[in-house]
Amino acid sequence: MVQLPRLYPILDPACFPDAAAMFAAGEELAAAGVTLLQYRHKFGSARRMLSQARELRERLGATVKLIINDRADLCVAARYDGLHVGQDDLSAESARRIIGLERWLGVSTHNPEQLAEADKTSADYLAIGPIFATSSKVNPDPVVGLAGIRRARELTSKPLVAIGGITRANARSVIDAGADAVAVISDLLRAPGKSAEEFLRVLR
Repeated sequence: MVQLPRLYPILDPACFPDAAAMFAAGEELAAAGVTLLQYRHKFGSARRMLSQARELRERLGATVKLIINDRADLCVAARYDGLHVGQDDLSAESARRIIGLERWLGVSTHNPEQLAEADKTSADYLAIGPIFATSSKVNPDPVVGLAGIRRARELTSKPLVAIGGITRANARSVIDAGADAVAVISDLLRAPGKSAEEFLRVLR
């Protein structure tokens, strides 16, 4: 079973003025002690995504495990450590056939039914959310709350990542409810390194 770090930052180019700012944020996060990071690019061309993914890999080196969102082909091409897929993406088993057994595979879920189904797959970890209201998605799924984490914990023994509206103020409650890790986007944007250090202190 994979061992997830408590903090699971997500870098999305849509949240930054340009790619350079995103790369700088990634370097700050790594310097602060982040060991796992997801690159999520929902709207870019495959060529741009691959270029940015490779740049992140080169800048962060082997100290950070890198996960890419949605694209199994780019995961392999960029030599990433894992892939994360959503409910509308490639199925977990189709993704697994492309990325192989050595890379991590995560699956997003938004309710108990989806989580129970994902638990039957070869996914290494499962994500549940949104836990709280979130501004990082245009059409977010219904909020599941801390009760959603507790229910998810009952349904799977796989590592569980909570996502959606998680901040330094509420992150501890999410872990206490049963999550193994918290995925964070917005609350790491301002002073990424300092923010990550504060998250890591809260999550000890």
